[in-house]
Amino acid sequence: MKDSNTPGPSRRQLLIAGGVTVAAAGLGVAYLATTASAGDPGASSSLCLKLTKETIEGPYYLDYDKHRSDITEGKPGVPLTLRIRVVDSENCGPLRDVAVDIWHCDALGIYSGYEKASSGDGGTFPTDAPGGSGGGMHAQPDSETTYLRGFQMTDGDGWVTFATVFPGWYIGRAIHIHVKVHVNGTFKDGAYTGGDDCHTGQLYFPENVIEAVAGTGPYSTNTKQRTTNAKDLLYTGETPADGMLEVKYDAGQPAGGVQASITLGVDPEAVHDGQGWP
Repeated sequence: MKDSNTPGPSRRQLLIAGGVTVAAAGLGVAYLATTASAGDPGASSSLCLKLTKETIEGPYYLDYDKHRSDITEGKPGVPLTLRIRVVDSENCGPLRDVAVDIWHCDALGIYSGYEKASSGDGGTFPTDAPGGSGGGMHAQPDSETTYLRGFQMTDGDGWVTFATVFPGWYIGRAIHIHVKVHVNGTFKDGAYTGGDDCHTGQLYFPENVIEAVAGTGPYSTNTKQRTTNAKDLLYTGETPADGMLEVKYDAGQPAGGVQASITLGVDPEAVHDGQGWP
C-alpha cells in the first residue's frame, strides 16, 4: 500500500461517549457481536460506535500488498478467525471497498520479515514517552518472509475476515494485532495503491482468553515474560474504541480455536499513518 505521510486532524465530530441509538432496519448500523456470538454480523447491539483510537504503527510494518484472507502460511498456533467491520464514525454507515491491512507476531513473538530484530527482548520497541517523535520507528527488514500479514477489501457491509493464529508475545508489549485502514486508493490485480491511511490501530484480547491460550502449545514454550494489558504502554481500555476484541472460544478446549470480531469507527477523511505517538 502506498499511502500519504502527511498527517492531518480528523474533521468529524466525535459521537457522544454513550453512543447514539439508531434504527436497525436498512441504515447500515454498526453491529458489534457479543461474546456469545462473536463473528455474527447480525447479532447484538445497535449502538453507533465512537471513533476508534489511533496508535503508533510500530517498527515492523511492511508494504507487501498481500491480498489474502488466510495469512498463516503454515505457522503453528491456536486458529484465530478475525472479523473486522469498518464504519464511518459519524453516521455508522459501512465503508465499502476500503483496504484493511493486519500484521502480528507468531506464537513465540517473532514477526515475519524481522526474525532477527524481533527475536530479542523488544530491542526495537519504542521507549520514548508519548508525545515524542518517531513513534513508528520503522525498522529495515532482515528477511523476505511474509507470514501473518495480509489485507482484504471490505464487502458491502464493511466486513473483512482473516484466518490466522492467535498472536504470541514478546517482552514489553501485551498481545496485540496491528491494523491499518486504507482509503481513496486503487485496488487492481491483487494490489492496492495510492490513497491514505485513515486509521492505524492495535487490537487486543481479554486477559482470560490470553491465559487460556497461553497454556497450550506452542505458546507454553514461549519463555519470554508476558506483559498484561494493564501494564502495556499503549493499551487504553476494554471498549471497542480502545481496540478490544469481542471473542468466542471453548474455555475447556482453547486449542480448538478462537473467534474474534470488532467494529472500527473511523474518519475516512482523516490521515493517521501511525508515525507519531497518539
